Amino acid sequence: MARRRQGKTRTKGTANKDGNPAQGEASVSGWKAARTWLAGIVSAVLIAAIGVVFTAWYTASGTDAVDSIGGAPPLTIGHVAADLRERPLVLREPVTGPQDRATLLGKAVDDADVAAVLARHHVATIGDMNVTVVLTGNRSSLRIIDVRPRVLLRAPPADGALLRQGTAGEVGTVELVADLDRRPIHFAAKKDPRTAYFTKKQIDLKRDERVTLSLSITGKSAYYEFDLVATVLAGDQSEQVVINGPGGVPFRLTGPADSYRSTYSRLETGGWAPASTDQVCTAVVAC
Repeated sequence: MARRRQGKTRTKGTANKDGNPAQGEASVSGWKAARTWLAGIVSAVLIAAIGVVFTAWYTASGTDAVDSIGGAPPLTIGHVAADLRERPLVLREPVTGPQDRATLLGKAVDDADVAAVLARHHVATIGDMNVTVVLTGNRSSLRIIDVRPRVLLRAPPADGALLRQGTAGEVGTVELVADLDRRPIHFAAKKDPRTAYFTKKQIDLKRDERVTLSLSITGKSAYYEFDLVATVLAGDQSEQVVINGPGGVPFRLTGPADSYRSTYSRLETGGWAPASTDQVCTAVVAC
């Protein structure tokens, strides 16, 4: 009867007589190392590629996306001014309060006090006004396809108080004109008032690029409160940007009234002095 051979059965992956890993185990370890190295290389390449793609996207349009998500308008309104100097003005309501009357008569310490009184009584220019608006692009590329006045209130001509400031002087050159009495209301070149300017031309802006609009607006048949609405095309979307007057209030313009409940004349020392209403030759120019 044959004797059974005694000894331990070698298992797969155990060390050989010299204490080194078996051939199978060495192969597995080598493959794992190579796979780890290869994965690291692939990850580095992918991260670099994603970084390049993201940088290119962000440079081209990423800032636009961030601004849009954050609710930033496509245009920044950098400056708005309405020229009230040396022009006859009208207050829609007469000045009756003692403090406001004292301010109007030149007893105010600060010009801001006078401006506040005029604003509370809805000061308006007569017949026409000049407005300057500075707009700055807030996208990598945009196009202003329209700007037009939007009438918020139309009422009989204001007659609360006439403020005479001397001669109106010579009006400077303006780029665009609009007549609130004519429908539809639009801005036009001064040489061609019947043709809407923005039907033929648009204004293209890059980010941080500025444009100054010099606007002349007329209205002689009523009292108007209005703002300006700019329609802007940024990418494939159009947005509207509302431009209010100085201080965030509407622009105000009035036609001449037949008579005024009170009249004041501008003093060289500041403020206005009451004047007789029969001294008024016309509401558009000073006597």
